[in-house]
Amino acid sequence: MKILVTGAAGFIGFHVCKSLLSHGHEVLGLDNINNYYDTSLKYARLGMLGVAEANASIFNKLSSSSNSHGFRFVRLDLSDKESLLALFQDEQFDVVCNLAAQAGVRYSLENPSAYIDSNIVGFLNILEGCRHNNVKHLVYASSSSVYGLNKKVPFETSDSVDHPISLYAASKKSNELMAHTYSHLYGFKTTGLRFFTVYGPWGRPDMAMFLFTKAILNNQPINVFNRGKMERDFTYIDDITEGVVRIVEDNYTKQYDSKPLYKVYNIGNNNSVKLIDFIEAIEQKLQVKAQKNMMGMQPGDVERTWANVDPLIKDYGYSPNTTIQEGVDAFIDWYREFYNV
Repeated sequence: MKILVTGAAGFIGFHVCKSLLSHGHEVLGLDNINNYYDTSLKYARLGMLGVAEANASIFNKLSSSSNSHGFRFVRLDLSDKESLLALFQDEQFDVVCNLAAQAGVRYSLENPSAYIDSNIVGFLNILEGCRHNNVKHLVYASSSSVYGLNKKVPFETSDSVDHPISLYAASKKSNELMAHTYSHLYGFKTTGLRFFTVYGPWGRPDMAMFLFTKAILNNQPINVFNRGKMERDFTYIDDITEGVVRIVEDNYTKQYDSKPLYKVYNIGNNNSVKLIDFIEAIEQKLQVKAQKNMMGMQPGDVERTWANVDPLIKDYGYSPNTTIQEGVDAFIDWYREFYNV
């Protein structure tokens, strides 16, 4: 298939591109390479995808680069409607995997307009591109943040998600509603994936795994929010990638046409891990005791997340099987090699 992956220079997008290429698909990666975090990491990911001399100097607006392995890259912002729709018309994608978004709960308190431009306007442009160019299936990133103040665990997609507590969460719930509308009106499949705390090699520098590892190795204290009384459904990147790719490739299966036009799934580890236990796994690998700066609850945060992924197991054979210690070890091995620590 010819597949568009947005957010290709991002953490999950990079891994999804890599997997799809290994399966023989033609992949066009799109990213605006914004400066939400260190862009050198984004360029390094593109380099791993075979984009020659991946650095800021060669990527101007709408410039592209390709290699012999079926991967092409275009630098483009989803809010640029005219250029995005032209790309859809020129390429005629079979499937679109929209992983581009302005991420981060806490950052949405500082720069709310970035979330509207990318997550609302940008997503609408993606839907319009699919609608007008016969895209068979749109797979898109939602977030566990949509569950907001829900107390019942594990979280199920049948739960009410009418109480988001961050603009990021509200933007992701909006994406689900927009996708439902377009599936209903225009008859193409949309599948939303509520990601639960993804971590692993090539991860984002603003995520806990990265922040904790960096601080401990530099003999600096780590900020432990809610005094460590947090629980997260930490999910290793390889498990996430395997699930995403199964859904993207679903067009090949006999069951594809019998599945509903619109569906939302949780995609997580099917388990809730205490933050303190997660920190202990890092300490175990580094053989260093962390200096903990115990802090209160942060605005927009929730105390606990836990995904019920039974529907994804039933429909796609999804099977997260990476233990926390295995995942933490793999991330730290990558971190030490990449940063020469």
